[in-house]
Amino acid sequence: MHAFDVLGDPVRRRVMELLAGQDLTSGEIVEAISAEFGISQSGISQHLKVLRDNGFAVVTPEGAKRVYALDTAGLEEVDDWLSAFRQFWTPRFEALATEVARGKRERRKLGKPKRKSPRA
Repeated sequence: MHAFDVLGDPVRRRVMELLAGQDLTSGEIVEAISAEFGISQSGISQHLKVLRDNGFAVVTPEGAKRVYALDTAGLEEVDDWLSAFRQFWTPRFEALATEVARGKRERRKLGKPKRKSPRA
């Protein structure tokens, strides 16, 4: 299955988002996904199998539990495909970084206090 076919499903994307934060047991995944999407444990198991089979997740048995972790191997195919398009945004990000650095320098020169982060 092509990486974009795997990622095209919102349930699988959500499982990957959960696994990006931390490793989870299959029970924890089922609990979260069934609450969000209202699908059965067997349906979620099928999605986990697709993720495992296509290099997006790995599973490790720990006693009676199965612990899932994100596997970035599947994302390499996505990264390879995106490489042809990076030329369109990389210069813009570099220009943005330059402008941010320039603004910080100007504030230091003028002795202005740093802006507080809105998350603080």
